[in-house]
Amino acid sequence: MSAPRCHVLHRAGNWSVAQAAIALDYESRLLRRKRLQTGCGQVFFVDLAETVNVNEGDAFELTDGRLVAVRAAPEPLHAVRGDNLARLAWHIGNRHTPCQIGSGQLLIRRDPVLADMLRRLGAELRDINAPFTPEGGAYGHGRTMGHDHHAHDH
Repeated sequence: MSAPRCHVLHRAGNWSVAQAAIALDYESRLLRRKRLQTGCGQVFFVDLAETVNVNEGDAFELTDGRLVAVRAAPEPLHAVRGDNLARLAWHIGNRHTPCQIGSGQLLIRRDPVLADMLRRLGAELRDINAPFTPEGGAYGHGRTMGHDHHAHDH
């Protein structure tokens, strides 16, 4: 028997009861076509019309009608704190680094070069494992995919 496929993604709040769940890290939540496996071992194939950013609380609808809820998997992060979070956030953003903004802290994926820079700027860093849901790209949606400077790209 072949594995079910998913051609439909339901956004958070637009579905009710899932029969299974899958935990995906930040990188894995950007997809179009991919073989996935739930925590219970159920294999399915995602085959969407276009590449999408899948968020915590979304659900894949399988061809057999079942729903698989998406959870943001814990991953290695730096919790960044400091007296001037706005300045620290500016430096993180200036390096086109995904950043989750929280109350009194910023979360970024662990990176020794960024950690060194932030410490030199007066930040306090604590290594944690937590789900990572950074801010969207420009205009508050999607992912930051870099940008064009006409003569050169990042």
